Amino acid sequence: MEYKTREALLRNQHKELLARKNYPLDGNGVYERFRYPVVTAEHAPLEWRYDFDPVANPYLMERFGIHAAFNAGAIKLDGRYCLVVRVEGADRKSFFAVAESDKGYEGFRFRERPIVMPEFGEPATNVYDMRVVQHEDGWIYGIFCVERKDPSAPANDTSSAVAFAGIARTHDLVNWERLPDLVSKSQQRNVVLHPEFVNGKYALYTRPQDGFIDAGDGGGIGWTLVDSLDGAVVMDEKIINARRYHTIMEAKNGEGPAPIKTPQGWLHLAHGVRYCASGLRYVLYMYMTALDDPARVIAQPAGFFMAPQDGEYIGDVMNVLFSNGWIADPDGTVYIYYASSDTRLHVAVSSIDRLVDYCMHTAPDGLRTGKSVETVNSIIDKNKK
Repeated sequence: MEYKTREALLRNQHKELLARKNYPLDGNGVYERFRYPVVTAEHAPLEWRYDFDPVANPYLMERFGIHAAFNAGAIKLDGRYCLVVRVEGADRKSFFAVAESDKGYEGFRFRERPIVMPEFGEPATNVYDMRVVQHEDGWIYGIFCVERKDPSAPANDTSSAVAFAGIARTHDLVNWERLPDLVSKSQQRNVVLHPEFVNGKYALYTRPQDGFIDAGDGGGIGWTLVDSLDGAVVMDEKIINARRYHTIMEAKNGEGPAPIKTPQGWLHLAHGVRYCASGLRYVLYMYMTALDDPARVIAQPAGFFMAPQDGEYIGDVMNVLFSNGWIADPDGTVYIYYASSDTRLHVAVSSIDRLVDYCMHTAPDGLRTGKSVETVNSIIDKNKK
């Protein structure tokens, strides 16, 4: 195809994608999914991917491949819905880039350039899955996974890695100040900052694990208080939401985005991982903690809140839903940004009232078959009345 014709085709296709309307689908009473993903690899600016110099690139080849766009932190800033997206190149390296829209469910466009994140210590091989939190101290914090090669691995082991929680802060999502990585005796992924001080300290939801993949002795979602995020050290850590045998979180579980404050308690969105014949299955679940003690669970519905369905099963890492970002509007609308199969980013819409009702009035997991049958029969009996 002639150069100018191909360029025009690329630009027209990209323009149509960015302008595409999105539509809610029939829901389950708790939330509504939307027809199209809100961010994909194809949303990445053409100028990131192509050299539009016909002399240097006469065949108009993609010079930097964008493979996926997923696992986004989320924040409402200056009236716009901002997603700090994990963008993964064809080279398997991830970086952060902000996509924003004046609507929460369509029209997302990446800013001109990705985030330039300062390094701390040994340069990271990979960074990903940032949780973005507007803290009451006035800063916007980003906590994300920092991956480096395991220095204790044999020379011929090219897959073993170690995970740290990187910490940075900003006021505008453009200029970032990097703070020291979180110090912990365990590897830490999925660390989330609580948005308010607790007893005058910064509170962190942690996920201690013995290895990069296996949780080992790590018991679930942890809780710790630190004096400062500039040189934070995990000293006293307790598990507040434990993984359990034959549940959706028997292998691992981790906090998603920072919790949302409601009059009834703190709303939490988390992910649970279990073993199955096809490998690891990631789903989303919810729980609530007390307003006066965010480390005390007061409600947790049984099973998953969201699981992969239809095309969400398919992607780079199959059978996975993951969320590290949601936005609650002043009118109570909640936009839940979730990724499917480590490939693309979707949105589901609910409300504070619906999510609280779901958490407070859905039966907890009885942890055995007999209790499940009791729950079903109790609903049947109530309906017969």
